[in-house]
Amino acid sequence: MTSSPAVAVRELRKEYGAFEALRGVSFEIAAGETFALLGPNGAGKSTTIEILEGYRDRSGGEASVLGVDPHRGRLDWKARIGIVLQSSGEAGNVSVREQLTHFARFYPNPRDVEEVIAAVGLADKAKTRIKNLSGGQRRRVDVALGVIGRPELLFLDEPTTGFDPEARRDFWELIRGLKREGTTILLTTHYLDEAAQLSDRVAVIASGRLIDIGDVDSIGGADARVPIVRWRDQNGQARSERTDAPAAVIARLTAELGGEPRDLEVIRPSLEDIYLDLVREATEAEALGQPGAGSAR
Repeated sequence: MTSSPAVAVRELRKEYGAFEALRGVSFEIAAGETFALLGPNGAGKSTTIEILEGYRDRSGGEASVLGVDPHRGRLDWKARIGIVLQSSGEAGNVSVREQLTHFARFYPNPRDVEEVIAAVGLADKAKTRIKNLSGGQRRRVDVALGVIGRPELLFLDEPTTGFDPEARRDFWELIRGLKREGTTILLTTHYLDEAAQLSDRVAVIASGRLIDIGDVDSIGGADARVPIVRWRDQNGQARSERTDAPAAVIARLTAELGGEPRDLEVIRPSLEDIYLDLVREATEAEALGQPGAGSAR
């Protein structure tokens, strides 16, 4: 028997006067899945997240989070979710350990405070007052507060902003550990490598519409993953050819030119390349007054 989705959204809409921030967004997130919601600034990601967290009312459509309409979620429902907001709150005049110990008391089955402090890389700052931490360290406190309650569903809105590369990778290991424990995770991030590393599926939103959704390895469709051979011809003009057989194209060009082409490279599109193409196509369609673009499925 298939379990109910952790998150289900149907034709979600949000209007601010004449402005439509969300225009019929639909998706589901399975229990235990890590799901990334991607899109440029102003696309509607944060609005979607805030509706699902219960912070913002929707104008239309349906939403279910852990089986509850987030607009009607009570304290027992809120205790089942963890939230890491896009920006930090005010720096407290308490230590990292004191802050986490205080918040742990709000939950029926919290994580061990010392384990959480170590997991976010703040073991040597446990006694430091939060107001004296750097921006990146305060961000780690935000993450610690989001996971201290052992949530069933964790919202991560741009969680690694301000992290250095090593800290980001430590954070990824923390998220993988939560996933192994069965935590459902909804992630927004501008780091496409982060989405590729952590997510089971991704959805791309632009101008308030969902333009594509699928597994990390299938988003954008098969054609978007066909390698591209790039080179300069004898006149120095940049040329490119998309092909499933790049070696054959290189061999042909080498024979035609009597040697390897200048500035030859083979590009295998990454998630970032595919994402940028999807957003560009959607933006162009929007400018032409078309209802949408992409292959949302």
